[in-house]
Amino acid sequence: MSTGFYWDERCFWHGGGDYAVTFPLGGHVQPLAAGGLAENPETKRRLKNLMDVTGLSGELAMQQAPAAEWQDLARVHPDEFLRKFKDLSDQGGGELGLRTPFLKGGFEIAALSAGLAKTALFDVLRGNVNNAYALSRPPGHHCLPDWPNGFCLLNNIAVAIEAAKAAGLAQRIAVVDWDVHHGNGTEAIFLDRNDVLTISLHQEWNYPLDTGELSQRGSGRGEGFNMNIPLPPGVGHTGYIEAMDRIVLPALTRFKPDVIIVACGFDASIYDMLSRMMCTPETYRMMTRQVMQAADDLCDGRVAMVHEGGYSEVYVPFCGHAVLEELSGSALRANDPMAETVKARQPNARFDSFISGLIGEMAAELLQ
Repeated sequence: MSTGFYWDERCFWHGGGDYAVTFPLGGHVQPLAAGGLAENPETKRRLKNLMDVTGLSGELAMQQAPAAEWQDLARVHPDEFLRKFKDLSDQGGGELGLRTPFLKGGFEIAALSAGLAKTALFDVLRGNVNNAYALSRPPGHHCLPDWPNGFCLLNNIAVAIEAAKAAGLAQRIAVVDWDVHHGNGTEAIFLDRNDVLTISLHQEWNYPLDTGELSQRGSGRGEGFNMNIPLPPGVGHTGYIEAMDRIVLPALTRFKPDVIIVACGFDASIYDMLSRMMCTPETYRMMTRQVMQAADDLCDGRVAMVHEGGYSEVYVPFCGHAVLEELSGSALRANDPMAETVKARQPNARFDSFISGLIGEMAAELLQ
């Protein structure tokens, strides 16, 4: 068996219209030379291109997947919302929610993105592959059942989870979200559930501005099954690895999932335009290793990763390549051209000590 990689050129064709990063054009906002939203196809396409150049693509089970069906989407999103989305898409596009513009055919592309996540998860659970990576676009973790936001039009991971549960493939599913922004959509969908553990490791008060607090632990029967790990700006490699070791891995061990899904955003990297964190490709490699080791211990190695954010066209490919090297066990390397520089720019020992104390406080509260 092998590592499955799920992608489709049509996902790169999703467009957002007249924006400059996250600012609508007009007034004093001048168009950029390249144009468009920060969430653009090049970060994902350049990851795939780098894999082709290094030869890593040849070591993976590269495949496409069918779009998620209406019934798959409707397990998460109300029919009224889906119809509104489809109608607007058929009419040429528009915007629903906050910062979620799309063009004609946007509904079909979003359903395809969810389908990549669904097939990746199904293939892992059925034993068709050892583990899997879905290069989904548009992303999904900010999308609530009836309100898309933050570039996310459908909640890809939630759609995949509900489809897997409906098919009887899994009962207990853990989601580890290391995108730099809070996974508010996934949290909202599963907030009162005790069969899905949601863990979000994010920069505090980045996006959204009003969610992601440590105290939100779930509601009703879901109390204790939602964990937020809000980190201050500037946290680098050491802090992220410690947060995984001291909070995420113990939480996974206690939950004992049937499969672990990673909401894999690369926007905590040092060169990302929408965050102020200091992660490197080595950070993502090590976090992947930690999750894989946990999966080996808890759920027969079952790990599925779904691509979320990451907005540095030059650095996302190296971060993503490191993850896929680790997932597949490949000896191929795409060496980080900025490795020495980013190592020198990591937080100093005093800051790391402060973050260690903060992580200890959060661990005491979250794992009590």
